[in-house]
Amino acid sequence: MKKIDLRSDTVTQPTMEMRQAMFDAMVGDDVYQEDPTVRQLEETAAAVLGKEAALLVTSGTQGNQLAVLAWCRPGEEIILEENSHIFLYEGGAVSALAGVQTRTVPGVRGAIQPEDLMKAIRDDDIHHPDTGLICMENTHNRAGGAVVPPESMKAVYEIAKECGIPVHLDGARLFNAAAASGIPVQEFTQYVDTVQVCLSKGLGAPIGSILAGPRDVIERARKWRKRLGGGMRQAGVIAAPGLIALTKMADRLAEDHKHARQLAQGLTAMGLQIDNQVETNIILINMVKSGQDREAFLRQLAEQGILAGGMGEEHVRFVTNYHITAEDVQTVLDTVQQMLKQTV
Repeated sequence: MKKIDLRSDTVTQPTMEMRQAMFDAMVGDDVYQEDPTVRQLEETAAAVLGKEAALLVTSGTQGNQLAVLAWCRPGEEIILEENSHIFLYEGGAVSALAGVQTRTVPGVRGAIQPEDLMKAIRDDDIHHPDTGLICMENTHNRAGGAVVPPESMKAVYEIAKECGIPVHLDGARLFNAAAASGIPVQEFTQYVDTVQVCLSKGLGAPIGSILAGPRDVIERARKWRKRLGGGMRQAGVIAAPGLIALTKMADRLAEDHKHARQLAQGLTAMGLQIDNQVETNIILINMVKSGQDREAFLRQLAEQGILAGGMGEEHVRFVTNYHITAEDVQTVLDTVQQMLKQTV
């Protein structure tokens, strides 16, 4: 029985081309900035993202945290959407590492609203922390892979510039946003000062993310990466598959999105409640509204070789990825159909 893993796009395995590139990679000591493959990746990433410089980091979380560390001073405050990854899923690192506190605002499908942002930015008051950074997320994970439009990002960015506050984008799945909208990546990144993108997930690299932005900020982030034990030596073996991910894998994300829409349409036809607008590769099934026991549903799927994940207290999450085929989608639909018949 083939295992169909829909828990996350983080389960994606590297392609044979990536594996061969790892074997053939030219390497050097990256702490000395002498690894040619890392340098090529960072230069390419900066150009693709429209920024002065870029830094290879081990993960999206590390990239986000380095951005906070590079921009902020202890005692400052960062503004985030209330369901953002940085706030919910990074272990409280912004307080533990950077010594900053968080101020969350509600979002509409993950997008910060200008009026809420204006209310959240602190006045010049001795009792208040200074606002050191504003963070956005695109696509937005908890909003079901929602694409935050460039015009929404522009509204946030213009307010930030008026107030002299830098803006960071958690763009772990930014290339999904570009593929789903048909809008080039730089149309999004022009409205942020720094951006983190994952080379793993849908792009398929086995490890690594990129932090890009102004050269001086990236150099501060490089020093923070070293302080945190993230200085890598012959890292070309990591950079080589990342370079393929960045330059060759973005266009195929549309296939994941197509499979997600097909899966969502089939599940909806069975009477299951899909809570998100499926724009990219994430599907959120509300099990309470669907009248199903979530844990039993997940267990029965697993018994049939289909792995899914939970999100929050009510949802089952399916995430399509490089390894999910149209045949797999049909297998999942057939399996769920049989499961639902047995519960009637």
